[in-house]
This record gives sequence, C-alpha cells and structure tokens, in this order.
Amino acid sequence: MYSKCRVRVALVGEFNPAITAHRAIPEALRLASEALGVAVEYDWLATDSIVDETGLMSYDGIWCVPGSPYASTDGALRAIRFAREQAVPFLGTCGGFQHALLEYARNRLGWLDAEHAELSPQAQTPLIAPLACALQDVSECVRLVSGSRIAELYGVREISEQYLCRYGLDDAFVEPLMAQALKASGHDEAGAVRAIELEEHPFFIATLFQPERAALEGRVPPVVAGLVGACAVQSVHEAHLEQAS
Repeated sequence: MYSKCRVRVALVGEFNPAITAHRAIPEALRLASEALGVAVEYDWLATDSIVDETGLMSYDGIWCVPGSPYASTDGALRAIRFAREQAVPFLGTCGGFQHALLEYARNRLGWLDAEHAELSPQAQTPLIAPLACALQDVSECVRLVSGSRIAELYGVREISEQYLCRYGLDDAFVEPLMAQALKASGHDEAGAVRAIELEEHPFFIATLFQPERAALEGRVPPVVAGLVGACAVQSVHEAHLEQAS
C-alpha cells in the first residue's frame, strides 16, 4: 500500500516487561507493518528524557503508552503537546488517554489547575478521577460514535476491548472539555467517555482501553494500523516536499 515507506514511532513511557500492554505494543506494530506494507521502527522514550522538543522531531508518530504514573508527567505532556500542535500522528492508550485529556485541558483550554487524581489526590479540579468501578483486566463493550475516525477504523459501531485502569475522565468536565475541537468518539454502556479524537488534526486518537492487547491474539489493532497509516502518509508527504525543494 505504501511502497518502500519507512516510518519511525516514538513510544512515550517507561518500558516495563511486566506490563502486558508493553509486551503487546511491538507485536501490534509488527502486525500493522505487515498489513500495510510499511516498515516500522520504534523507540521507547522514557518520559524523564523528554526535556524539550528536539528529540521528538525525528519521529513520524507518537504513541503515549500505558504505564502511568510516568517518571515525568511534564515529559509525557510535552510529547503530547508537540504531537497536537505540530500535527504529528498521535495515539494515546490507557495512561496516554488520561494525559492527552490533561494536556488539552491545560494547554488548549487554559485550565492550569486541571489535575490527575492519581498524582494529586486532593486536587480542586480532578479532571482525571478514580473510576466508580476499577477496570482491572476486564473486557467491556464500547459504543463508537458514527462518523468518527475510530469508528471508520473498526468498521463497526460496537466493539469489545480490554482495560487495566483505575482512573478516567470525570463526567463533570465532559461538556466544557468537548465544546471545541476535542470530541468524544467512544462510550461505555453507561455513557462514560472511553475514546476521544481531535478534529482538524491528521490523526489524534486516545482510548482508555488498551487496543494493543489484540496483537497478543494475532489480531491487528485497528487504531494501531490507523496510526501507522497516518505516519506513512506524513512520511510520504514530507519526502515529496523535500524533493520539491
């Protein structure tokens, strides 16, 4: 599909082989690579190593992976902000979902006091709050919004995905948070937000669930294929610009 295309993906988070999702991510990228005919290279970037944008510029895509709390919240948020503002394809899963919301609230909406309750239990504005029922190694139904990018990737409106998390978006903030470019694109059966995407961005999707786990069962995770495809499009476009100059 993308002849001789090679892309580089930054995996933002501290690699831990004990985390199931971390073992799944390389396999998910391999399966997406094979499915799309795109050579994928990736690097794990510890969050405390991300002190500025310089180290992010050589990547075609950024994936903020599960495993929070991260060594450096600022490093994770810096990478997400770079992807959002520079139109770099972005995927956030589990902790990446939580921090994508936090970054957007602070830096796009100006909610400087927005916090993650895991990091600041006494926060006055706990944007990311404890779930009423922790989702520990469970699969649940997610209903995707018609016309959303994630629904197009899956090709269906209802999916079943796996979770390993204790925190999610506080319902009290959903309406003001989603009033501009950020949109909810997936909900659980009770209506809680489980996936978001950013309009007017080449590819910006985040999910509270861990879609990468499908790779451990030999299935290509649709959002990972979407990320790789978006990276390939960006890589080809940049190559054409270089040739033209």
